[in-house]
Amino acid sequence: MTSAVLLSRLDGVRQTWPDRWLARCPAHDDKRPSLSVRELDDGRVLVHDFGGCAVTDVLAAVGLELDALFPEKASSHRQRGSRRPFPAADVLRAVEQEVLIAAVAASCLGNGGLLSDSDRARLLVAAGRLYAAVRGSGYAR
Repeated sequence: MTSAVLLSRLDGVRQTWPDRWLARCPAHDDKRPSLSVRELDDGRVLVHDFGGCAVTDVLAAVGLELDALFPEKASSHRQRGSRRPFPAADVLRAVEQEVLIAAVAASCLGNGGLLSDSDRARLLVAAGRLYAAVRGSGYAR
């Protein structure tokens, strides 16, 4: 299933970001949209009701079952697995290191100090890595 099937059965649907929507939850008397729907690149559909309804209750209210949130698997051949994203905790640790490099350099410069050529080169590496992390997140402007 794609998110379109679910979204077609909901009221008050509003797209908030590419592949992300808010809608009124069909499982409770929702005056304002509290249901978040997101379709992942692999076709899975994530559903979360900030009003507290269980996903199964939301789906039952629109006549769907839990398996509707997952794409059908090809049975004729084994698909090569897609590259798994890095765990968020690992990404944050890496970004933390680069931010620390930038903070130390900023503090040094702010106190009237100078950066050595190797420190300046490392700062540029940190900036490049931070830029790449933002671009890779899909949230870059």
